[in-house]
Amino acid sequence: MTEQPDNEYRQQRIDNMRKLEEMGYSPYGSQFDRSGQLSEIRETFEAEKKVSAAGRLMTVRDMGKSIFADIRDGSDRFQVYAQKKQLGEEAFAAFKLLDIGDIIGVEGSLFTTRTDEATIKIEKWTMLSKSLLPLPEKWHGLQDVEIRYRQRYLDLLTNPEVRDLFNKRIQMVQAIRSYLNDRGFQEVETPMIQAQAGGAAAKPFKTHYTALSSDMYLRIAPELYLKRLLVGGFDKVFELNRNFRNEGLDRTHNPEFTMLEIYEAFTDVRGMKELIQGLIVDVAEKIFGTLKIGEGDDMIDLTGEWREVEYRDLIKERMGDDWYDLSLEDAVKKAEEAGLDIDPAWDMLLVSHEVYEKLIEKSLHNPTFVTRLPAALIPLAKACEDDASLADVFELVIRGQEVAPAYTEMNDPIEQRSRLTHQAGEDQEKIDEEFLLALEHGMPPAGGMGVGIDRLVMILSGNDAIRDVILFPQLKQK
Repeated sequence: MTEQPDNEYRQQRIDNMRKLEEMGYSPYGSQFDRSGQLSEIRETFEAEKKVSAAGRLMTVRDMGKSIFADIRDGSDRFQVYAQKKQLGEEAFAAFKLLDIGDIIGVEGSLFTTRTDEATIKIEKWTMLSKSLLPLPEKWHGLQDVEIRYRQRYLDLLTNPEVRDLFNKRIQMVQAIRSYLNDRGFQEVETPMIQAQAGGAAAKPFKTHYTALSSDMYLRIAPELYLKRLLVGGFDKVFELNRNFRNEGLDRTHNPEFTMLEIYEAFTDVRGMKELIQGLIVDVAEKIFGTLKIGEGDDMIDLTGEWREVEYRDLIKERMGDDWYDLSLEDAVKKAEEAGLDIDPAWDMLLVSHEVYEKLIEKSLHNPTFVTRLPAALIPLAKACEDDASLADVFELVIRGQEVAPAYTEMNDPIEQRSRLTHQAGEDQEKIDEEFLLALEHGMPPAGGMGVGIDRLVMILSGNDAIRDVILFPQLKQK
């Protein structure tokens, strides 16, 4: 979308710009003193009060010797009124040369029209930025989804509901920070370029650090660095971070995404359970004003106690009580009859997990803590005290999406090395020796959790695609 369209609309705007220049109006002005944003002017409205405001011209209603128009800034829309008698013939004639999309500054007094519309009566106006291309008239009902994402600025300009969504996302992040700060957590920053891509199982983006003549990776998770801070004496830490995973694009995945990771010493997965439920309820109440999100069958109920259920029980509910007594051959056959594509190389653990991910997880609508997952799937978590084959963890699922996995963190360096060695297989160079060295110095017992911010925004705002809640989602280059 970098080409400049040479069409009659653009040329007409250039012609208008030249005429304005001839009349002494610079098409690209500089600093302009505002009384405040348009929302602030509306909130403090007083008849005949003198104000100065700036915004983008969105509508114009020319009545000959007077003009009503709407301007919009990042906070609100406001009506302005230009009158030939007030402005003078030349300034009024110049005002008539403005095009929809132009950014102007106005100075004048406030009044209310007969239709009770708060309005600025313009006494002086200033050209601030000429728009050479027209805004989409009605944006075609937002049918061209790709253009919406590629030219997000037009989406924001022409759709107040989109701007409102991203304002709410910003407010959500602020509320999350406040919630954690109020509970004694400290926000920290850890490296985004790492020598080892650890803390999760994902394909990383690889780069080369010329100064050190070494290959490096964009982080897939900050976990291993945050745990080093626990070793160093930080008891309660969190990081709101960008993670990068060199994997697919789909409805719920973007290769660059926002995560919240939280670690607290001297607690466990149950402490994380209490924390995440309180955090989500707090954000929903403050930003969306309700704990019942959506309507009808799609409504998500955040009130009361959230369901807690074991992973194995969910598998048996879906596949039968005898599932774990079946032979691998019979389990594969049953999974395929349920519509799954099973890799011949998979063992019972992976077949069962495919059942969970493809058939069960998406059916969990209201908040559900899925607990006691197979320990082999989660090498960074402690095992359950009563069953070493299970991890002391939960996955919080809402509206069919994993929102927050949490662990009772592994702090035994010998056991941790054994697990990472087994996970690495033939790629032993992938083991993060610096992390294991830190554990050797002693890490306190702790609970840890990751929260997918993009997915949480999707769930609370009722959006189905992750690209709708990311300002500039990753797209295939044109």
